[in-house]
Amino acid sequence: MIISNIIAIAQRELQGYFASPLAYIVAAVFWFISGLFLVEILIGEQGIIQQIALSERMGMDLGSVDVAAEFLSSFLAILATLSLLIVPILSMGLYAEENKRGTLELLATSPITNWAVASGKLLAVVLLFSFMILPAVIYEVIVFSTADPPMTTAIPFFAHLGLILLVASLLSLGMFISSLTNSTILAAILNFGVILSFWLLELIGNNLGGGAREIIQHISLIESYNNLLRGTVSLSDFILFFSYIFLGLFLTAQSIHSLRLNRQ
Repeated sequence: MIISNIIAIAQRELQGYFASPLAYIVAAVFWFISGLFLVEILIGEQGIIQQIALSERMGMDLGSVDVAAEFLSSFLAILATLSLLIVPILSMGLYAEENKRGTLELLATSPITNWAVASGKLLAVVLLFSFMILPAVIYEVIVFSTADPPMTTAIPFFAHLGLILLVASLLSLGMFISSLTNSTILAAILNFGVILSFWLLELIGNNLGGGAREIIQHISLIESYNNLLRGTVSLSDFILFFSYIFLGLFLTAQSIHSLRLNRQ
């Protein structure tokens, strides 16, 4: 019953996304910019192919250079940055728009549990994001098809999984922020502030040493994503991602529960 409610909420949200021009505009901009960066990384003046050609002309030994891995690391770093910039746009209306239209009251007083509503909304926006990065995955498959030796599928799989989990974690927190206001603009600004704080946390951690740096690394979403991007698969990184996702769902469910109590 709970699973069916989550799926029903997710379907409702996805229909709303694809009925709105905003989703198409955001996706088109994302695809265009990611495509430009892909071309620049590959064949730009400072791109990988130009650097390899220059190194060969200089007689340098490139036997130890994994070109496919270098491309994957550079391109997914760009995708992560672009993704973090669009997270506030994707999450700003998850609840703020419902609150503005008054339909949030219907959700709050419906027999569907708070957790099911929050989980369904999060599932929908994560599926939307997965759809948005699909063309980038196709780009990568074309590039990797020419790699010699071929790249193992495990490395790009965990790298993309890390990107989706990173975005899902931030969307979960953004969903809670969205539930606190009826202004989509304010929700977007606050969500961007949360993302900026994670960037600053990562920057501070890189400039510290000792125990403080280890503590920051243990709670840094970006550090966990970088671990998966480097091919380092650790259970602790997955626990961190799912902890943030659970935290966002919990806080959102509590926010809707408070609304239920107020209506009673």
